[in-house]
Amino acid sequence: MREGRPANRKRRRTKVPLWRWRSNPIRRRDDVLEAWLVLAIWVLIAVGGTVAGLVTAHAADQVFAQQRTERIPVPAVVLDDVPRTATGMGRDLASAKVRWTTSDGATHSGMTLLTTGRKAGSTVRIWIDAQGKLTTQPPTPTKAAVEAGLFGASAALALSGVVFGIGSAGRWYLDRRRIRQWDREWTMVGPQWGHKTS
Repeated sequence: MREGRPANRKRRRTKVPLWRWRSNPIRRRDDVLEAWLVLAIWVLIAVGGTVAGLVTAHAADQVFAQQRTERIPVPAVVLDDVPRTATGMGRDLASAKVRWTTSDGATHSGMTLLTTGRKAGSTVRIWIDAQGKLTTQPPTPTKAAVEAGLFGASAALALSGVVFGIGSAGRWYLDRRRIRQWDREWTMVGPQWGHKTS
């Protein structure tokens, strides 16, 4: 003869989907507000964060592409010696004066960073903008894609952090309001249940 199983062994936990929106006697208005607030937070984080990230990455990529088209490399002559430093840490850079000629034949000079150890009179490659002024080397397409992705991820995280912070503040306010309501109701109902203990 088989022994009977205890009745509570087969008990399953009942999950009620969307319980905050279902009508029930203990649901409060603040519960529904909190449910909508949480839903809005997650939608804004998922959709808004994605859109912010994509828009920022696309804008950064366009800026980098524009830099690649506007900036051109030109040869320049180093005017002063760039002494070698004794730090011995990777690529040492130092500020040096250089002279270059633009496509219209005008000669310009300015300060730029060069690797140390260069002698006066040596030729280096520098980058200039459309006005012929010194500028930095534009990022390569690969580096630009990586940087645009980082900018996009940063924008998505920043927006998500702001939305999450505002949502947390809203939930904190709703919790405080619920506690005040429960306190008022307990003050009215509690004495009807008997004597208060001190």
